[in-house]
Amino acid sequence: MVGVYYLETERLVLREFTEGDVENLVELDADPDVMHFINGGRPTPREYVEQVILPRWLRYYVESPGLGFWAAEEKATGEFLGWFHFRPGEGHPADEPELGYRLRRSAWGKGYATEGCRALIDKGFAEQGVRRVLAEAMVVHTASRRVMEKSGLRLVRVFHADWPERIPGDEHGDVQYALDREEWEQQRATGTEDRH
Repeated sequence: MVGVYYLETERLVLREFTEGDVENLVELDADPDVMHFINGGRPTPREYVEQVILPRWLRYYVESPGLGFWAAEEKATGEFLGWFHFRPGEGHPADEPELGYRLRRSAWGKGYATEGCRALIDKGFAEQGVRRVLAEAMVVHTASRRVMEKSGLRLVRVFHADWPERIPGDEHGDVQYALDREEWEQQRATGTEDRH
């Protein structure tokens, strides 16, 4: 396994990215289905991954330990499945990170997204002093919304962001989900979070 270990779940290892992950990221973003709700299906150019994305992600580990982007590998095989992020959202304080993920199509529908999200949420509240977790998606992205709900987050608002380019379905707007520390503690005490 390359990279520094960060978090392990039943089926996943989340680790720090390294400069050796360029090909993993290029391949992930080359799938039009993976990129559909990001930019309408266009691949991310290799140069952009090498020169912009990966260097920015690597800086997180130094500037904001415990926050950032994490490569997701299947524990049993070591296969790269995609990534999760748990980082300060734009305009939000460090104790209010935004949760997100992008997984290969072969990993869809197997509960990996919920498993990884739940682990990051639990670590954030239990060990990192997180006060509130946020997540956003397009209204029409029902699979991502279901992951948020299964991870214990609740819908807090529908909004219309001013995106630089149009994506089919964006006319319906975006949704924001959130989970506060008190809600997380209550879920853990009562066992009411949906982990499957």
